[in-house]
Amino acid sequence: MTVKVRRQRPRRRVFWALVAVLLADLLALSDTLAVMSVDLGSESMKVAIVKPGVPMEIVLNKESRRKTPVIVTLKENERFFGDSAASMAIKNPKATLRYFQHLLGKQADNPHVALYQARFPEHELTFDPQRQTVHFQISPQLQFSPEEVLGMVLNYSRSLAEDFAEQPIKDAVITVPVFFNQAERRAVLQAARMAGLKVLQLINDNTAAALSYGVFRRKDINTTAQNIMFYDMGSGSTVCTIVTYQMVKTKEAGMQPQLQIRGVGFDRTLGGLEMELRLREHLAGLFNEQRKGQRAKDVRENPRAMAKLLREANRLKTVLSANADHMAQIEGLMDDVDFKAKVTRVEFEELCADLFERVPGPVQQALQSAEMSLDEIEQVILVGGATRVPKVQEVLLKAVGKEELGKNINADEAAAMGAVYQAAALSKAFKVKPFVVRDAVVYPILVEFTREVEEEPGVHSLKHNKRVLFSRMGPYPQRKVITFNRYSHDFNFHINYGDLGFLGPEDLRVFGSQNLTTVKLKGVGDSFKKYPDYESKGIKAHFNLDESGVLSLDRVESVFETLVEDSPEEESTLTKLGNTISSLFGGGTTPDAKENGTDTVQKPSEKAEAGPEGIAPAPEGEKKQKPARKQRMVEEIGVELVVLDLPDLPEDKLAQSVQKLQDLTLRDLEKQEREKAANSLEAFIFETQDKLYQPEYQEVSTEEQREEISGKLSAASTWWNGNRGLTPGSTVMLKEKLAELRKLCQGLFFRVEERKKWPERLSALDNLLNHSSMFLKGARLIPEMDQIFTEVEMTTLEKVINETWAWKNATLAEQAKLPATEKPVLLSKDIEAKMMALDREVQYLLNKAKFTKPRPRPKDKNGTRAEPPLNASASDQGEKVILPAGQTEDAEPISEPEKVETGSEPGDTEPLELGGPGAEPEQKEQSTGQKRPLKNDEL
Repeated sequence: MTVKVRRQRPRRRVFWALVAVLLADLLALSDTLAVMSVDLGSESMKVAIVKPGVPMEIVLNKESRRKTPVIVTLKENERFFGDSAASMAIKNPKATLRYFQHLLGKQADNPHVALYQARFPEHELTFDPQRQTVHFQISPQLQFSPEEVLGMVLNYSRSLAEDFAEQPIKDAVITVPVFFNQAERRAVLQAARMAGLKVLQLINDNTAAALSYGVFRRKDINTTAQNIMFYDMGSGSTVCTIVTYQMVKTKEAGMQPQLQIRGVGFDRTLGGLEMELRLREHLAGLFNEQRKGQRAKDVRENPRAMAKLLREANRLKTVLSANADHMAQIEGLMDDVDFKAKVTRVEFEELCADLFERVPGPVQQALQSAEMSLDEIEQVILVGGATRVPKVQEVLLKAVGKEELGKNINADEAAAMGAVYQAAALSKAFKVKPFVVRDAVVYPILVEFTREVEEEPGVHSLKHNKRVLFSRMGPYPQRKVITFNRYSHDFNFHINYGDLGFLGPEDLRVFGSQNLTTVKLKGVGDSFKKYPDYESKGIKAHFNLDESGVLSLDRVESVFETLVEDSPEEESTLTKLGNTISSLFGGGTTPDAKENGTDTVQKPSEKAEAGPEGIAPAPEGEKKQKPARKQRMVEEIGVELVVLDLPDLPEDKLAQSVQKLQDLTLRDLEKQEREKAANSLEAFIFETQDKLYQPEYQEVSTEEQREEISGKLSAASTWWNGNRGLTPGSTVMLKEKLAELRKLCQGLFFRVEERKKWPERLSALDNLLNHSSMFLKGARLIPEMDQIFTEVEMTTLEKVINETWAWKNATLAEQAKLPATEKPVLLSKDIEAKMMALDREVQYLLNKAKFTKPRPRPKDKNGTRAEPPLNASASDQGEKVILPAGQTEDAEPISEPEKVETGSEPGDTEPLELGGPGAEPEQKEQSTGQKRPLKNDEL
């Protein structure tokens, strides 16, 4: 036994060590269970979270709003985000960046770069000589790429989510426009890496909105396909999506709802921003017209004035959606000149007439890509803020031919809610009801390669081949394998976009390079030399189009096969013994297990019919012929990728950007800490100076003490007013100055606080002493036959009561002799300690009374218990009712008293009497009309 125990101890230690590690992991995991989504729009973003106890919730920003502007103001020493940055756009338009997402994944020659420069001429754009991408030149020292600016915004969104969730968050699902190509999606992922976010998925915003719609209408989905069209016009673009909802059978969870993207159409520049720019231009013309003849400058040359006009145009567009006309007015637009002009809805619609003509375009594209007609569409649902413009709804309704447009979805928050539902499903920390999402490829991708062929004997030519890898509107995520045959040496192939004929000429220019990657393979020839006797099964390239719609080449392998026949002599003695034993139990010979991807293959000449069970095995010495099997050999091929559309940021450059953003975040945190310390110091000085003139503070302090404190406060205020420049080292100085002042005022504040606590604490102590004394009296009156308390227990309680009375009276007497300006000897913490000690003794006896069983009654001569008659009174039964002092038997029961405030002066020695308003109920009438004595724990 001893040996056994010794052997098990290490196992037990290992087991408990594993349990401890598991618990530690679970505790660590519980702190980071929350996930978030970011619906990243052109103009604003919505952030949502899921955490334990909070299923799906939109995050409120610091201004308690559900929507946050995607604006960043970058200055030399500080940054502003959201609404704060929006207000800075008027003061410093050059340093305030907005709509920068339009530049993601774009090179210098892209038409959208020129369009951005025309819309926002106040920004100075420079170009990366290596990648030919855009940078914002804020100042000679400040330069940021669009990815870095987006990284700042994502980091800010995470800070909002973490403040709302009250825990750290790293996992996120981010929405992107469905028309983003590979370069644009990779740019978003790089921005997320700069922000330190783990992206669970880049989800198309139209898919996220469709998922939100389906999740909240799960009960309406059945096996009959329902085709819904979502028309989403936001600030920067318009997307039309056809979605099919249907219950489908899944391997994992049986019948579950599914959404499938069937068709997509879009317009990259049709949105609310273009309408606002038209209005801004119109207002600028009106202002110049009003100042004509005054030799005034063109308002378009003033960035601040144009920023004011754009803000007013945004407000005007919103108001004209509900009103026929409105007065645009800006105070001090330029050169202290006010601007005021009336704009009607008719004028607005005339300004945007060509934009409204483009509204049906995405609908037709979506129908064509889905190969459907409008008759198959059950409902058209509006999404996006710009769909609130009446003219947009009027033109769209006419284009789709429906009776009405669906508005039964939150146009602003649908994408954020759908994305956070997907985040919860992907995080594996939450259990959500399955909802199958089948997204669709918008831009087809194919593989191109050239191979030498022999058309005639001795005549060789090159043949160009194309193979579709991911077709247009095909589902993703999915993996594909392409096999290249007839190659025995190193070769290259190309990954390009497929047919993009559905895009117009302008969209093609904005799209950028149609060539994605050139793949150079190295080691193909060496693999053939390594396996000369094997048959080549081709060069297999494994591709993955993941949940984010990003294409990757996982690996390339050279695969070979041959037939291998094991000789009978090679069978080991151990194997023979194993086969013999298994056959004794009715099992025949089994084919070889598949290992390393090999398959078992039998030659035709060696086929044998299976015999009946129970046949004895062949003699041990007889040799058995094993069937031939395929042996598969896989050789990894070296891959060199040459990115053609937009080179990714090199790892060293990416690390520099990550560090740059971390430094800026640390600087912002230090600034917030300095501001917090400064506010705390100012508040303390102001509040304390005010307190010095309050009677309760003057009562416990001398004139000299108040003058000293007042002088120190004034000196600190003067020092702060002269050093308001927040330098990096000033935080420590501010905290030290505040600590010095608090230490100076500590005694004064302590005396005031103690005197405030005395009445309540002393009253509670008196009540406890009174109740404890009455409880002790009642306990001593219990007949000896029924007594449950020992003499030692009652004597101990009596001792504690007497000691507490004595301490209270002595301390009150000593406190009465001290002046109010001295440190008190009667302390609230001491009163609480005395109460705890006394309450502990009483509670011990009460608990004993609750759990003590009553002693058995003596039996009469016949051996039965003596029971009193039913109509006997309490006195006839020999029971004695214990009444509190001063209360008669006829007194009515009185309810439990509220807290009694003592009016005793220091030095009073008489305890409060129990009775009258503070008395407990004397007794309760029972159903038999009898009265019972008061229980000990009711006193």
